[in-house]
Amino acid sequence: MSDEVVTVADDLQYCPRCGAPLIVRLLPTEDRPRLVCDRGHILYVNPKLIVGVIPERQRQILLMRRGIEPRYGFWTYPGGYMEIDESVEECAVREAEEEIGVKVEIRGLVGVYSRPGPHGPGIVSIVFRGETMDEKATPGREALEARWFEAEDIPWDDLAYDTTRWALRDWTEARGGG
Repeated sequence: MSDEVVTVADDLQYCPRCGAPLIVRLLPTEDRPRLVCDRGHILYVNPKLIVGVIPERQRQILLMRRGIEPRYGFWTYPGGYMEIDESVEECAVREAEEEIGVKVEIRGLVGVYSRPGPHGPGIVSIVFRGETMDEKATPGREALEARWFEAEDIPWDDLAYDTTRWALRDWTEARGGG
């Protein structure tokens, strides 16, 4: 493969360490072409880590309708990008409180899901079960509303993402509601 200037996205045109232009180059130590600057710094374009939690109480789950793009108006559980200074569990707890105003206690892992990105890095989504005693949700700025659902009432046709559908399918099957 010949060296070529990469224009995948504005933030991937230049090396974040030294500012030199990035080129695609197959290095002898790598098994695939990488973004590299002429000073030898390699820019690995890795998936983003997203963490979510399915709040539950008395066999119901609390879902929120997204109030932001992408997927404005579609249903999901609280979740978002993990911050550098938190564990995945802390991220799940934070997202529940920020997005729908409930405190959750992590009760287990629902699953880990991934998908490649169509125009950049893909995502890895880690989804937990979280027990809450809160009956009332207080949607934050990223949610239009939050509502409790029985497993059979999950709005399957209006879910925000494939990863949302996969996690809720696994949550439902684990409870015998397949």
